[in-house]
Amino acid sequence: MSSRSLTTTSYAVLGLLAIQPWATYDLAKLMGRSLHFFWPRAESNLYAEPKRLVEAGLASSREEWHGERKRTVYSITREGRDALSAWLATPTAPSRLESEPHLRVLYANYGTKDDVLESIERVEADADASLEHFDGLLGEYDRGEGLFPERIHVNVLMAALVVAQARAAVDWARWAREQVDGWQDTVTPDLDWAHAAIRALNEDDRSSDAT
Repeated sequence: MSSRSLTTTSYAVLGLLAIQPWATYDLAKLMGRSLHFFWPRAESNLYAEPKRLVEAGLASSREEWHGERKRTVYSITREGRDALSAWLATPTAPSRLESEPHLRVLYANYGTKDDVLESIERVEADADASLEHFDGLLGEYDRGEGLFPERIHVNVLMAALVVAQARAAVDWARWAREQVDGWQDTVTPDLDWAHAAIRALNEDDRSSDAT
């Protein structure tokens, strides 16, 4: 595999290997603490991607015994670190959001009020789960117990973005639930409500610009 065929997921895994060597099981645990919240597709490639990196010479593997079980441990190579650094120096791709609740809200006029309210509930539940998770992680760092303290600055910077997005999602869900509760149904367009919501959003934008 040449460097041109590397995907963002390849670099996501390389970044984890740059921290330290990992067995696949430990990689999965670390992904659940971090990548799961903004690059979950790395999880679906957990077993294949490290092997591809080894084939490309960007990682190495060794077999070791863990108790009575043999496991494969992956490490980044010098070429892998060079590839990761080169990737970080390239222009980043635009952010992409993949969310089934978003799709269901978008097509809510083909379902019932209960359907869209359930999707809104899912948005809030996911955001609450993110907030709870990162509250725990940030608490660990605040107590001096966080993993990889040499990375505290970038980990907290990333956590701050995820937390801000989750709080915004919670605020939206609470607002959206209240609005939908007042709808007659999902089919009938409420023009007065829609235009009032647009004006409120524009006012919020102007208030943000002023501050």
